[in-house]
Amino acid sequence: MNKITELFNIQYPIIQAGMIWCSGWELASAVSNAGGLGIIGSGSMYPEVLREHIIKCKQATDKPFAVNLPMLYPDIDKHIESIIELEVPIVFTSAGNPKTWTKHLQDHGIKVVHVVSSLKFALKSQEAGVDAVVAEGFEAGGHNGRDETTTMCLIPIVKEHIKIPLIAAGGVGTGRTMLAAMALGADGVQIGSRFVASEESSAHQNFKQAVIEAKEGSTQLTLKELTPVRLIKNDFYNQVEEAYLKQASVDDLKKLLGRGRAKKGMFEGDLAEGELEIGQISGLIHEIKPAGDIVKEIVAEFNQAKKALANLSDL
Repeated sequence: MNKITELFNIQYPIIQAGMIWCSGWELASAVSNAGGLGIIGSGSMYPEVLREHIIKCKQATDKPFAVNLPMLYPDIDKHIESIIELEVPIVFTSAGNPKTWTKHLQDHGIKVVHVVSSLKFALKSQEAGVDAVVAEGFEAGGHNGRDETTTMCLIPIVKEHIKIPLIAAGGVGTGRTMLAAMALGADGVQIGSRFVASEESSAHQNFKQAVIEAKEGSTQLTLKELTPVRLIKNDFYNQVEEAYLKQASVDDLKKLLGRGRAKKGMFEGDLAEGELEIGQISGLIHEIKPAGDIVKEIVAEFNQAKKALANLSDL
């Protein structure tokens, strides 16, 4: 047992990220049943849809699972209501002030983890009383930190200053990268991109295929003036780059982005005009597999790599 498996009452310190349009009850329950912690991504769900996913997840697993709750969600109070009423044991909050809901959730027996991309916000989260933090490096897919701090640097910096359990995210998708993150000081890992390319992921098949075809250099962090996001380079991304060359204003960028770009790309499978959010680790993802097999594969590779390192001679 380590701090994360003890905190969440799970077998392995492997957490599946709560990704919009990709992580519904099927993926969350599959990861939890395999010994990790599955997360329902509520950011793309209407309140009644989240309720349905929580109920179905509880029917599909008797293991702990979590809900990811972006603080910017417009009907967040309705999501909170469902989470408490349906007794979700763990909540991962992101994109906002952890002080807002942490105590309220904890008063109902719910463990709270906040996602950060810097030491400053890790310390604010600890001060807010969260049970653990996820420190997410620049390699991660989706919305990201402005400072472009890599996981390799971020994890030891955060570890040096906080006392609560630390979960590493960004660039983690294999047993070897998990071991590396834990060598840097993490107590567990959060993995998003690898689970996008799983059979149970609610991502469109076109998007899953684009992920396994991605190479090193296929993704780029962009749109920092709005919210930094890492995307696969496609027609939409090229339009963004052209807008930058024309010195587009923030309003111009907002207009270009419009509404529903992520849904269009990731959920509806429009590989040209959609936002295709994925991490740099996509260059190491080569096939679509059941989520349970992915967990087993990561654990086996972690143990194998750990044994190999144990045989290294002292310097």
